[in-house]
Amino acid sequence: MKDPASWRQSRSKRAQAVAIPALVWPVIEFLGATYEWRRVGQQHLDRLDAAHQPYILAIWHGCILTTMLAWRDKGLVSLVSENFDGEWIARLSAHFGFGAVRGSSSRGGARVLIQAKRELEQGRSLLITPDGPRGPRHIVQPGAVWLAGATGCPILPVRMTASRCRTTRSWDQHLVPSPGAVVTVVISAPITVPADTDPATRDAKRLELENALNAPIRV
Repeated sequence: MKDPASWRQSRSKRAQAVAIPALVWPVIEFLGATYEWRRVGQQHLDRLDAAHQPYILAIWHGCILTTMLAWRDKGLVSLVSENFDGEWIARLSAHFGFGAVRGSSSRGGARVLIQAKRELEQGRSLLITPDGPRGPRHIVQPGAVWLAGATGCPILPVRMTASRCRTTRSWDQHLVPSPGAVVTVVISAPITVPADTDPATRDAKRLELENALNAPIRV
């Protein structure tokens, strides 16, 4: 199995990992300044913040860009792959105030989840893309549910859309709102996972999260 961090052996790839976020960051800042934001379900987030309760913010991989803007400078830590795309995404998200836990879901996945668990236990909320880093698109993997059960922190499902947008040709069909778009952020009710949950119940919670993230957005 190929090491996801093998790209570091290439001088060209290392240079690109620095150049891409440096070039993309000003573009996102410009676009973000033109957006009008509409939030639905804000009360769910407000209750968690008022209780100083760390949470697991779950979004589809295709909403990373808008999430960086919507949750900028909130002190969240993101779970990011060690591959090349993960490197420049981690560097880019740092411009918007996100920390990062680095690791691969295919190599050393348990170690990464333990590191993420420590972040939650220390009071930092976590951003996770449960269909990342390579898909399948819009299918929830078990990591978020495991973390919720291990820490007692709720999962906060968030989905997004825009009045005018484009989607990339990548596997995640990334959402890129057009200048001046109205971006709608839908925050669903938190999902809790008891610590002693059996495998069948964990899978039911996984499906509950998947359904929440796939629910249609009515604007």
